[in-house]
Amino acid sequence: MSTQHLLFELGGEELPPKTLVRLSDALLKNITQGLTAAGLAFGNTKAYATPRRLAVFVENLASSQADTSVEKRGPAIQAAFAADGTPTKATLGFAASCGTTVRQLQRLKTDKGEWLSFTQQEKGQPTTALLPAIIQQSIANLPIAKRMRWGSSTTEFVRPVHWAVLLYGQATVSAEILGLTTGNSTRGHRFHAPQALVIDAPEHYAEILLQQGKVIADLAQRKAIIEAAGQKAAAAVGGIAHIEADLLEEIAALNEWPVPVTGNFDPRFLALPAEVLITTMQTNQKYFPVKSADGKLLPHFITFSNIESTNPISIQQGNERVITPRLSDAEFFWNQDRKQSLADRVASLETIVFQQQLGTLGEKTRRVTQLAGHIAKLLQADVSLAERAATLAKTDLMTNMVGEFGELQGIMGRYYALADHEPAEVAQALEEHYLPKQSGGVTPTTRTGQIVALAEKLDTLTGIFSAGLIPTGDKDPYALRRAAIGLLRIIIEKQLNLNIVELVDVALAAYTHSFERATTKTQVIDFIYDRLKGYCLDQGYAADEFEAVMNVKPAEPLDFMQRLKAVKAFRQLPEATSLAATNKRISNILKKSDTKPAENIGELVESAELTLLQAAKQSAEDIQPLLAQRDYQAALNRLAQLRETVDAFFDNVMVNADDLSLRASRLALLSMLSEQFLKIADIAKLQA
Repeated sequence: MSTQHLLFELGGEELPPKTLVRLSDALLKNITQGLTAAGLAFGNTKAYATPRRLAVFVENLASSQADTSVEKRGPAIQAAFAADGTPTKATLGFAASCGTTVRQLQRLKTDKGEWLSFTQQEKGQPTTALLPAIIQQSIANLPIAKRMRWGSSTTEFVRPVHWAVLLYGQATVSAEILGLTTGNSTRGHRFHAPQALVIDAPEHYAEILLQQGKVIADLAQRKAIIEAAGQKAAAAVGGIAHIEADLLEEIAALNEWPVPVTGNFDPRFLALPAEVLITTMQTNQKYFPVKSADGKLLPHFITFSNIESTNPISIQQGNERVITPRLSDAEFFWNQDRKQSLADRVASLETIVFQQQLGTLGEKTRRVTQLAGHIAKLLQADVSLAERAATLAKTDLMTNMVGEFGELQGIMGRYYALADHEPAEVAQALEEHYLPKQSGGVTPTTRTGQIVALAEKLDTLTGIFSAGLIPTGDKDPYALRRAAIGLLRIIIEKQLNLNIVELVDVALAAYTHSFERATTKTQVIDFIYDRLKGYCLDQGYAADEFEAVMNVKPAEPLDFMQRLKAVKAFRQLPEATSLAATNKRISNILKKSDTKPAENIGELVESAELTLLQAAKQSAEDIQPLLAQRDYQAALNRLAQLRETVDAFFDNVMVNADDLSLRASRLALLSMLSEQFLKIADIAKLQA
């Protein structure tokens, strides 16, 4: 079967830069899935995306579907022919529907009987006939939150479209796409090459746009060009461009032909916190800040123009004129905010409602302060620092700077706290209590920061659950999943011995509104441990290893992880499989027996059970100090030594003896043995 390359391009007005990559990836995925579903073979694929276009290139796409054999089943043999052998009406009708004669029909024998049948070849449809529907469906399924209409058309898309290209090899495939008829002409750069450009073959697409259209179609290539040009421009003014991945991607999504422009600002603004300047430049202006080799900001920035200007100095000056009032506003906010201390802003938290049933930010602050003090006592940390940091934690939300730049919450709290001469650890905690901010993000480094972060996340979790606002599906407006993961990561990664069940109890006790306390407690703890499971699986632990530990319900996440690590190590021992199966057997025996284990093990008779009793007593004595030290791995290693003795017991002893007293003693022996393992984990949950 012959193959040709495929190109589809949809072009029009500038697409939203923050969703360009998502749209591009989705279009590629939708088209390849459509081709696969249609049974069309193809090779490598590539997506192209610029501000004005989305395109997909597919190598070696088959020219048609493969031919297929279709077997049709007709009437059963006993109903197919009359007594004299002539075909019945059912048979004649079946043959006619297949476009053949009765003589050409076959017989199909199965275990359930025999039927007439007919196998015919169905020719695969040509690719060019299938492509329009595949492309139309691919566009309809794009993840567009809000579609728009333009002109008098009822067509809807994220932005108005003006042209569409659909090529299979050198041939144009005619299709109706969003009210446009596909052709073989694209458009170049809006200003440098606005004329139509003919694409003679799919494989020439990117090169034609580059050479004739002043468009770099490959977004990854543009990102690389922007990053290299940004660093070169920064080096020219003696610095290093501060380039964050999200902004780099956004700038690449804003430019088809990126040209670097270096600008400057008044050095007096360097007296502002660096984060303020960086946020202003990145968020408002899409500029790359410039830093010195030692990480200090320099009074320069790098921006990118989408044109090669004949007067580049005018572009530079225009950007400098724009950034100056931005930085002046930030300077004004900084000076105004410092006229009032954070402590003086605590009362204003009463004016902001956190959640209707949970009260104001002021009420939340009092709860968090109380909880932080409790946690500090448990950790033998400085209670006064924890309570002070918790009291001030949300006050920077009431400042002008954070009102303008919400992403600076916590960061500005640290700066303002230092300006107010608060203790350095308190100031640091104001920033750190928001950590971690995203999956895998950094956790607080100071003990006070860890405590306030835990208290804040616990209060949010328990409070929102008590209000009945439990996350469902993808909806999690209060970011409770992130809070639970952050809570667990801080406890585990900072090695904090904290009982999560007890902390949930303390947090819930601070609420005065009406709710079902016991139910809420269970829901919160289950929610936290569901997140713990995900965390553990991400760390490389198996699901059955997690369940083995979860079954004994450790209340401390750090203790949970220590047990989990021991179970994973135990699993590698040669005795593990046998002992896991034995524990499962013991569990089943104890559950199914209608005889209760004896409170005290009575007289045993068989040598194998006497040997096991002695071995079990010795192992219980040996693991006691190991459990006290939480050396679960050593404890499991010690219990692994019981394998031969346990195997001998089951080989030689009938547990369910006729003598009920003896049976109860044997059940008590098994219970004693099982309990030793259950002090660590339920290894019966381990799969072979």
